[in-house]
Amino acid sequence: MKSLAAACLLQLAAAAAETLAIKVGVLRQAHSRETLSILHIPAADDTLAGALLGAADNNTTGKFTNQSFEALDAKLEGDADIDVTVESLVEKGARFIVADLPADRLLAASERAKEKGALLFNVSAHDDRLREEDCRANVIGVAPTRSMLADGLAQYLVWKQWRKWLLIKGSHREDELLAQAYRRSAKKFGANIVEERVYEDTGGGRRSDSGSVQTQRQIPALTQSAPNYDVLVGADESEVFAGYLPYHTLDPRPVAGSAGLYPTNWDPSHEQWGAHKLQNRFMATFHRLMNARDNNAWLAMRMIGEAATRTATNDVEKLRAYMESSDFSIAAFKGVRQTLRSWNNQLRQPILLSDGRLIVSVSPQEGFLHQVKELDTFGLDQPETKCKIAVTAQLRRFEYHRSQPTSRPRHPLTGYQNCL
Repeated sequence: MKSLAAACLLQLAAAAAETLAIKVGVLRQAHSRETLSILHIPAADDTLAGALLGAADNNTTGKFTNQSFEALDAKLEGDADIDVTVESLVEKGARFIVADLPADRLLAASERAKEKGALLFNVSAHDDRLREEDCRANVIGVAPTRSMLADGLAQYLVWKQWRKWLLIKGSHREDELLAQAYRRSAKKFGANIVEERVYEDTGGGRRSDSGSVQTQRQIPALTQSAPNYDVLVGADESEVFAGYLPYHTLDPRPVAGSAGLYPTNWDPSHEQWGAHKLQNRFMATFHRLMNARDNNAWLAMRMIGEAATRTATNDVEKLRAYMESSDFSIAAFKGVRQTLRSWNNQLRQPILLSDGRLIVSVSPQEGFLHQVKELDTFGLDQPETKCKIAVTAQLRRFEYHRSQPTSRPRHPLTGYQNCL
């Protein structure tokens, strides 16, 4: 018995001394610096800063669970080969990748990541197709979709009884996709788009070519002779004109969408539910405000950290199975614990409505009900989905639950239960 006890103690000591290392790649592409407002020019560490803070938060817990977390930066310059970059991250030990990429490059990265057994977290692409017909089993959607954002705003506008919308969209493809989301939201929640108009992008510098005098004349002309409407909704994902809409419409009406009251997953003005603590830590560390991409990257890191803490492993398949299971949820300073949708691996989340200075409201709004979860009032619901990954995800969840002990909780030093 003494020899068995000694052997067990040696095993436990060795297990306690061994630290599980979890490396996370941060694969990012520079965002356009052509913004309407100088305040919105992306920082050099955009997205990366959120991942670094998330890793630091994970390591606070990791000190007690013998786990370490590291964020590895991989910034794509120009037309850099994304396959080579993904392979480089995997070779460095990153089996999880926080991806700040447009839709097409994200899909390319997911194909190479799949070959290498890596899991991606989409933290910036809002395209609904990435959760629908182009969904991938190895991509978790942290950023909300366009339809989720549009639904969050639409609920508030309908709650306010602002049901008549004048929709003005930009002339780029992304603007049309956003306009489609608002059309769908209007139909879904009983609003009426009284008229649609298009703002043509004629090129030129977005800040230097648009003085206040010129804007003061153009926007009233764009909005004149419109049918009676309650609110102007701008669909300007390309950021060409919407910032000029507030206070410049011919009729005195509120503006929402891409300017005025805008929907987002995170905003520097958010401070409810303890969010001010996260905002303050981010500001103290990086000397700037935390934007939506920063928060998504932080949240992706925290999801990985939460799964690693609960499962006491760094195995990518086991962590993914846990995140897809009903046991998983993550606290994100937004009033509710957030979970993944089983049919497309999209993170459920409240939608913040901000005017740039304060959070005006948080959706879902009172009275908008759902038969399963209120957060599923946003975006495409399970009966509407075109995503086909649910079967494989269900198999992973089954394997995860089958692997869990039924008689006693699992000890953090997994594999040594008989010695305890």
